[in-house]
Amino acid sequence: MNEMAKLTIKDFTSDQEVRWCPGCGDYAILKCLQRTLPDLGARPENTVFVSGIGCSSRFPYYMATYGFHTIHGRAPAIATGIKLANPGLDVWVVTGDGDGLSIGGNHLFHALRRNVDLNILLFNNEIYGLTKGQYSPTSHAGTRTPSTPFGSVDRPASPCDYALGSGARFVARAVDTDQKNMPEIFKRAHANKGASFVEIFQNCIVYNDKVFADFAEKPVAAEMQLHVKHNEPMIYGKERNKGLRLNRDALALEAVVIGENGVTEDDILIHNEKSKVLAHMLTALQPPDFPMALGVLYSNPAPSFESAVFDQVDTVRAKRPKADLNALMRDGRTWEVA
Repeated sequence: MNEMAKLTIKDFTSDQEVRWCPGCGDYAILKCLQRTLPDLGARPENTVFVSGIGCSSRFPYYMATYGFHTIHGRAPAIATGIKLANPGLDVWVVTGDGDGLSIGGNHLFHALRRNVDLNILLFNNEIYGLTKGQYSPTSHAGTRTPSTPFGSVDRPASPCDYALGSGARFVARAVDTDQKNMPEIFKRAHANKGASFVEIFQNCIVYNDKVFADFAEKPVAAEMQLHVKHNEPMIYGKERNKGLRLNRDALALEAVVIGENGVTEDDILIHNEKSKVLAHMLTALQPPDFPMALGVLYSNPAPSFESAVFDQVDTVRAKRPKADLNALMRDGRTWEVA
């Protein structure tokens, strides 16, 4: 039997003109995923992209795969149906901070707690870009927008904390400018058999430009980004001389400099991606006092929802090999309508 030819980025790129604002971070995420899918061994005929409403939700048009551009916030529900109808498909959900955490928060919650085998990418630009710049659930307090002209008084939602609290078994973070590490995060998410949640910090150049400048801009990235890896010390900085230490008295993380105040590399905390407590601590870190934690924050796999559903179906069928639908319909109390 002849082996299938190795696919390339062209095999996952549709013929549609990409219509995002020039400079939008969505371009970088799109190209990165198109480039990564061949490395995953993905096949266009076996891949589905599902989106809701928002700038990010144009994603399915640009992928030479199956795709559904659904309705506001309902992408996880549609994707769940697809996965149950054909569990052999690779199903990706593309959503945004508004689509996924506002009107779609309830649907996202159930997809995560059920552990449906979906790869969920949440593009977080902390703004409603498609509808002209209103504040979103992740906008920081004080954000001035057409819907909050005097500044938002809301406390922003943390997408990764939300995912962890919903029972997600895989939670990761990336940033649109990081083309080096983002493919590895996509690969890890795809390999997880269950709900994979990836928050991607994405710059909206029109309505919320440079909102992540304090850690995403090239001049500060090395000093303000911590790329965590399982079983490795959480070290960062251009000189690789900074790290996180656990203050056991306060049960809190501290940013320290190796070589100062008696701090050695042995004091730096080792990342354990199976610890949900540590994952929550990492999501709480914010510049300028701490680096932004990126990479796989939490990974603790469990059986997926659809596998449990089909196992249950097989068990019931084994016990009732001669099930009769006609008899079932007439079993128990029945009525006849004259």
